[in-house]
Amino acid sequence: MATEYISLKNLRFLMHDVHDVAYFTKNFDHYKQHDPEMFDIMLDTAKQIGDKELHPFYQTMDRKHVPDIFDGVTKVHPQIPNIVKAMAESGWTRAIVPEEYGGMQLPSMVRVAGEFIFQAANNGAMFYSELTTGAAKLIQSFGSEELKAEYLEKMYDGEWLGTMALTEPDAGSSLSDLTTTATPQDDGSFKITGQKIFISAGDNDFSENVIHLLLARIDGAPSGTKGISLFVVPKYRKDAKGELVDNDVIPAGVYHKMGQKAAPAMHLIFGEKENCHGYLVGEPNKGLKYMFQLMNSARIAVGVMGASISSAAYYASLQYAKERKQGRKIDAKNVHEPQIAIIEHADVKRMLMYQKAIMEGSMSLVFEASRSFELSKVGDGEEREHHQLLLDLLTPVVKTYPSEEGIKSVSTGIQCFGGYGYTEDFPLEQMLRDIRITSIYEGTTGIQSMDLLGRKVVMKGGKAAMAYFQEVNKTVEEAFKYEALKPYAKLLKKEMEQLQQVTMHLTGKAMQGEIELFLADANLYMELFGLIAIAWQWLKQGVEAQKQIDQGNAAGDDLNFLQSKIHTMKFFFHYEVPRTKGLAQRLQDDEVLTVGFENMLV
Repeated sequence: MATEYISLKNLRFLMHDVHDVAYFTKNFDHYKQHDPEMFDIMLDTAKQIGDKELHPFYQTMDRKHVPDIFDGVTKVHPQIPNIVKAMAESGWTRAIVPEEYGGMQLPSMVRVAGEFIFQAANNGAMFYSELTTGAAKLIQSFGSEELKAEYLEKMYDGEWLGTMALTEPDAGSSLSDLTTTATPQDDGSFKITGQKIFISAGDNDFSENVIHLLLARIDGAPSGTKGISLFVVPKYRKDAKGELVDNDVIPAGVYHKMGQKAAPAMHLIFGEKENCHGYLVGEPNKGLKYMFQLMNSARIAVGVMGASISSAAYYASLQYAKERKQGRKIDAKNVHEPQIAIIEHADVKRMLMYQKAIMEGSMSLVFEASRSFELSKVGDGEEREHHQLLLDLLTPVVKTYPSEEGIKSVSTGIQCFGGYGYTEDFPLEQMLRDIRITSIYEGTTGIQSMDLLGRKVVMKGGKAAMAYFQEVNKTVEEAFKYEALKPYAKLLKKEMEQLQQVTMHLTGKAMQGEIELFLADANLYMELFGLIAIAWQWLKQGVEAQKQIDQGNAAGDDLNFLQSKIHTMKFFFHYEVPRTKGLAQRLQDDEVLTVGFENMLV
């Protein structure tokens, strides 16, 4: 297996130089106790955990000790408890938690960088800790003081694990159709009855308790999404004596997946014996609003997952390409000359450069969203609103681009290996299976695309789109200061004009009442938008790299790293950005081929 899976140098460049994490420690009291040096120590710690607790077990968790139910108990890989313990003891489960709850109160950019390291080391093994943190955050944000006292400390300490329980057999992504019910009881609790499916890390054989953050409809509540409430439903609840007793949450089955086998996707039955109790979080009928906090964070986390698996695949491909000798230079005449490493072949370099461009561009976009997330909380007035709009717009893109393009990137990595890539001798085949789910998690690409075009682009009279254009234009203007970057600044400016033109064409259909036509090719709009968003991030990286080169202080490996950034930026603009032409043409084409015509599918 490859010895490396991420680049700390790249993470630090993105976090410190491109996205300026120090801005938060210098300008906001919320982070004044921290400094950039501490953030680097945190990343070093994360890498040590990845090297020791995660990466060595990546392939064995896929092929041995795969989770399943035995005699009613969900057995997981024996290394999982060690990983959960390492996450808690190192402080990563409390990384962005406020100090009042025993947290470290770090900027989310630092947490995202840590997640990237952990996921690249062993993506499936991280569900247990990360879902627990997300579930606890919901209780922290919306739960009563009693719920906080009961659950938060044990969840953040990794003693009790958490999940999000949304999906049902007959509802899927259509949450308005969920049928799980909650019946009020005299003691203030609710009896829960229903089933949930695809619940990641939904059960295990090592934690004292599993806490489900579950959506259900209180008896008599309105139909549709307006009648959904959020509940804490523990696997074991406390009785009158304060002792844990069975809460009638039954693990009915484990879905046997093509990838990410370290974490079970569970089918859970609640209240089969009519003895499952749940505890209301916040106000009745506001559950979906509360859950969106976790869902939006989870969508960004899926983007991190796509980028991180792409990273592991890239470094495995790069190592193989340097070691594997095959063939000779294309113009070599002497067959007796030694064979060369395949990294010297132009097409292999193209494939590696593509992987690098997708992964590093994706990770920069994730940092961009994390920065806006932070400023939407701690910024003042217009700044807070601006970044909330920007975050709303970017979230579906951050979820989608690293997922969809990450799948292609890992597949390209397999091509670098040739036939070996298709075997279990190398980890790429597993990585392709692992990353395939990312385009489905937290809403399929189709759902994210309709969200982007149908909601986010037009929200508040287009204010989110205007906030985005402002940010991109800042980068373009900065790039114009550097002679070497002017051609790429011009290209991005032209692409943004094309995006505006396409957007106006499509929204014109919506204004005419042709809603189905407006959204019919939302996937293609997402692809167009994503390409331009990553071009923006590459120009942003190019500006910082060129600035440091011009300062003349970089030498050796540092200079090569900066030059590599410029080179990869150029690759993205010359190889990937041209795809926008075909997408823009189709999106403005009035030939209708997917609305109606069901009888054509024969």
